[in-house]
Amino acid sequence: MLDAQATPQLPNAVRLADYAPPDWLVPQVALAFTLDPDRTIVRSRLDVRRNGDHARPLVLDGQGLETVAISIDGVPVNTAPTGEELVLTIPGDAAMVEIVVAIQPARNTRLMGLYASEDKLVTQCEAEGFRAITWFPDRPDVLSTYSVRMEADAARFPILLSNGDRGPAEILADGRHAVTWTDPWPKPGYLFALVAGDLAALTDSFTTMSGRRVALAIWTTPADVPRCAHAMASLKASMAWDERVYGREYDLDEFNIVAVSDFNAGAMENKGLNIFNSKFILADAETATDADFDSVAGVVAHEYFHNWTGNRVTCRDWFQLSLKEGLTVFRDQQFSADQGSAAVRRIDDVRGLRAVQFPEDAGPLAHPIRPDHYIEIANFYTATIYNKGAEVIRMLHTLLGADGFRAGADLYFDRHDGQAVTCEDWLRAMEDANGRDLAQFRRWYDQAGTPKISVRSRQTGSTVVVELTQSQGPTPGQSLKQPVHMPFRMALIGADSGHRVCDERLVEVRDKITVVAFEDVPEPVLLSLNRGFSAPVIVEAPTSRADLAFLAGHDDDPFARWEAMQRLALDVLATDDDPAELVAAVAATLADGEAGRLDAAFVGEAVLLPTESFIGDQAKVVEVENIHRRREAARLAIATGLQDQWWAAYRRHSGSGTALTPEAKGDRRLANVALAYLVTAGSAEAVAAARRQYDAAATMTDRLGALQALINTDTPERDACLADFHARFAGNNDVIDKWFTVQALATRPDTIARVQALLGHRDFSLTNPNRLRSLVGAFGANQRHFHAGDGAGYALLADQLLAVDRVNPQSAARLAVPLGRWRRFDAARGALMRRQLERIVAAPGVSKDVLEMASRALA
Repeated sequence: MLDAQATPQLPNAVRLADYAPPDWLVPQVALAFTLDPDRTIVRSRLDVRRNGDHARPLVLDGQGLETVAISIDGVPVNTAPTGEELVLTIPGDAAMVEIVVAIQPARNTRLMGLYASEDKLVTQCEAEGFRAITWFPDRPDVLSTYSVRMEADAARFPILLSNGDRGPAEILADGRHAVTWTDPWPKPGYLFALVAGDLAALTDSFTTMSGRRVALAIWTTPADVPRCAHAMASLKASMAWDERVYGREYDLDEFNIVAVSDFNAGAMENKGLNIFNSKFILADAETATDADFDSVAGVVAHEYFHNWTGNRVTCRDWFQLSLKEGLTVFRDQQFSADQGSAAVRRIDDVRGLRAVQFPEDAGPLAHPIRPDHYIEIANFYTATIYNKGAEVIRMLHTLLGADGFRAGADLYFDRHDGQAVTCEDWLRAMEDANGRDLAQFRRWYDQAGTPKISVRSRQTGSTVVVELTQSQGPTPGQSLKQPVHMPFRMALIGADSGHRVCDERLVEVRDKITVVAFEDVPEPVLLSLNRGFSAPVIVEAPTSRADLAFLAGHDDDPFARWEAMQRLALDVLATDDDPAELVAAVAATLADGEAGRLDAAFVGEAVLLPTESFIGDQAKVVEVENIHRRREAARLAIATGLQDQWWAAYRRHSGSGTALTPEAKGDRRLANVALAYLVTAGSAEAVAAARRQYDAAATMTDRLGALQALINTDTPERDACLADFHARFAGNNDVIDKWFTVQALATRPDTIARVQALLGHRDFSLTNPNRLRSLVGAFGANQRHFHAGDGAGYALLADQLLAVDRVNPQSAARLAVPLGRWRRFDAARGALMRRQLERIVAAPGVSKDVLEMASRALA
């Protein structure tokens, strides 16, 4: 074990209970940038006002700033910063504070504040990056209007963008120019944005519901402009959808998006100037999969929707992060469901929640959607805040109905436009608009962990009685849990007819035990539970394999039907039993698809086996080898036993062209699933078909699908396709990321050695977050090889984490998550993982980002 004296001390935590309003407000900010990658000069003019009756000084936050000059009301002052604070004594209740600082964007590898991305200068200020640009009270409840002037070399930085609407442009001496931008809407510093570079734009316009014309532009490198068309169409669709569904209209004359290749996150909703990771903007059939197209649409919608849920109404403090993120994820999920297959979208949402958030809730990193403390806020941009937060919002929508939810949202916007607010403000608006008491529902905001619903039922004659028992185990810092209020949708499926025999029931579960009675039931029934995944809970209901197979073939709720197939697979894969029942259920699903009773997209989802990670999540101790062996055996049985059906599905659904209709995407999905099963069966004919598809593919979906089908084979076709893929897309970073990922996720015996070799590949870079995630992050999700019994996978990840921590602590901290699950594995693996965590904690100069994550994992 680690010597306790060698353990670095964690910094003091920030606590929700200690919140106090800001001592000083800054109603107006004027910024002037003299831009240069090596040394940028920032001049700020802050109109500061004392907030309340007190005599406390003005305390400003800063990080890595060279302070050149400070004045108060035009009088120079000689006050020096103390660490990351600048304390200024203001004699009156208002003053004009002017500060000049110098910063070095080209040396900013943290990618927070103002930094260089290739030949561009870019900002990222959420959560606490604005303090790396200038001295400021960098907290979300200090809202200001901004005027921004940027001056730069006109040849090097011909495009100068910031928040709000464009103002005067100036031609200066020595080949320089300047542009001024003004944002009339008060915003916190985390929403400030600036981009300077040699950019080109795809332009368009949108006319709002009140008749205003908004100029739209998506900026990127000139060569990539044609790949922005889908993002532009998604933006316009998002603007129209938000008007139609929420009555929210855009409020500036311009809306700009910039795509950059170096970005810690997916995108940022800065007011009027969204900055995106290029992978969520650039898309065409040759380089983007159908999933990529869907991600572009969803992320564009998400960031646009933040204009109201995050910008016009923002968070009082970072503990309220899910107020904007959970709500906006729910809104982008609604939008995406309306644009395509709602059933498949819901399955995708739940699959993602269970893959990442459920394990988070079950481990040492568990926290409520509104945490009560943090050390580094960047570590709380988690699946719990985003995805579970969205499920909590969805439950409100279910409980109140679409009209009641809309009424609550309207009241929330009316009350709090231009304010920084709390989760209580949101819930209070929902209560007041609907005459509902949501006091018990508030527990979702304060309790960590995933509730369980245990189900028992009995049928006596024509009466069915269902007993729902709610429980929840302890999580770090919360040993006792109180019952939560949740909507639980359920119905009865006739065991003879296969049809629903009653109206769906929406049960409001509040107590530890809830009893539900169904009368006049005409036949024996099976239970259809948590339909549509109405609550983010684990359902435990004793159901035989035969009954699960029946529900998988007859339940009329798409999610519940998919869930029955997943439960059947999990039941089979937990044992060494013959998987014949699972094979038969897959065969029946394929037959229903070919008969037109199910759409191809749903079939493509339903016939997939649960991942090895998800299978492990269901066990008390993750048995890495057994899970892999059993799953591979089941895959082989499904592949070999149903070859004729797989060939029929492949031939019917392949060759769907490049259309992005739900039908075409569903065809490609099922065709590629069928191809993967055919290659698993091991025939030379299937391998040849995969190679033909790879060579002739009209879409990245089909090309990558063929490569993924071949990746675990020991064939010349695999090696040839890997080499061709790299050569074909050399220089396209977003596509080369896929090349790294497909290899990092392989289950071949040589995977660890291959990943080690790829770390030295000329195209690999620790400093680019996308590339890091595509290889090291993907490998951390490879249960088979990351959890190799000798600990080589753990050492590999820890080595890279420590190397990254020296340049980008935020990216490094996110790599620690897989090691935090050490208690879920056998004693030997647990000890090896713990040893790497202890090594990380003891590393000299480890960042507080990484220190917090590793220390919490060890606690």
